[in-house]
Amino acid sequence: MRLVHLSDIHLGFRQYQRQTPTGINQREADVARSMQRVIDKVIELRPELVLIAGDVFHTVRPTNPAILHAFREFSRLMAMLPDATVVMVAGNHDTPRTAETGCILRLFKPLGIAVVDGESQQIRIAERDLTILAVPDMALGRPSLEPDPTSKYNILLLHGEIEGVLPKYGRELDRSPMEISRKELGAEKWDYVALGHYHVYTSIAPNAFYSGSLDYTSTNPWGELAEERELGIGGKGIIEYDLEKKTQIFHALPPARPWIDLTPLSGAGLSPASLDEAIRDALDNCEGGIEEKIVRLVVRDVPRHILRDLDHKALRDYKRKALHFHLDTRRPEIVRPEMGQGAPGRRASLADTVRDKLRSRTLTENIDREALVELGLHYLREADLVAGPTDEEAVA
Repeated sequence: MRLVHLSDIHLGFRQYQRQTPTGINQREADVARSMQRVIDKVIELRPELVLIAGDVFHTVRPTNPAILHAFREFSRLMAMLPDATVVMVAGNHDTPRTAETGCILRLFKPLGIAVVDGESQQIRIAERDLTILAVPDMALGRPSLEPDPTSKYNILLLHGEIEGVLPKYGRELDRSPMEISRKELGAEKWDYVALGHYHVYTSIAPNAFYSGSLDYTSTNPWGELAEERELGIGGKGIIEYDLEKKTQIFHALPPARPWIDLTPLSGAGLSPASLDEAIRDALDNCEGGIEEKIVRLVVRDVPRHILRDLDHKALRDYKRKALHFHLDTRRPEIVRPEMGQGAPGRRASLADTVRDKLRSRTLTENIDREALVELGLHYLREADLVAGPTDEEAVA
């Protein structure tokens, strides 16, 4: 018996200011297209069971286009796989803060999807001798995670954070999810554990996985990209698992729009003209060009008087070509003797402090955290340009 496990679709996610010809935020359209490609793959695989581990939408009250797209795609899934069982749990982004507000995912129940929100629910599928314990994000209470001893197969479907698994940036979300310890999880008790919340494909145990998100919709997509490179993961995707053979396959499905994190540059000792040339060369050598892509170039050790004299017309041209181009300039670290000690110490730069504060700050719904971070750093750079070089930089 085969299952497919997917999670963290985040329909309705918006980012940057570009719009489609029909007036939809371009990133919202990208995420919708990524979901469509994933549904195509699920239909191609034809599993007996489809597990959706939460965060179908980015907010508890998504846009009408996001709702219509989800309904259309899930309808297509159910029509093409009439014999499959589809189970969906609510994630922290789907779950209202008050019990009086209904969960948007209930709209999909008439399609034949088993939707679980608010409280955990045990779903027994007698014809497959299988029981699914479906655990949505729960603001109150701790669910008892125990399998059904009368079933041949037991599956745990859960949206939450497994203690000690997520890196720091993975925990910086608008609304913290339920946290479960590895002991509470008890992966060895289950035939399969399908997890949602963390946006990078991650193995917790041989039979327990985060499938990851379907697009780059977290507060730190560049952190996701770096981790995927380190782990040798081919980006986003879904998991296929065979309950009898106990084998799993991660099907990599690249998002609709390429994300390019260029090799960082050092601006140490470079004149504005030389740094302009280095930036131009980095972008010109981007495989396939930067047109309509999301691109970041980190340039370290750039004093603000050099930043002020860069070719800003060229930078605006780069931004027009790409869907989004982020020139992430970082000033040189200033090393001073620490108070009361003879050894020098590193002091965090103002940009580092602003970046960390904005990424950890609690936000209201519909605020794009990464856009807020970039806006804050943009204003900081603009202030640097107006202020001119510090005495230390002028001497240097």
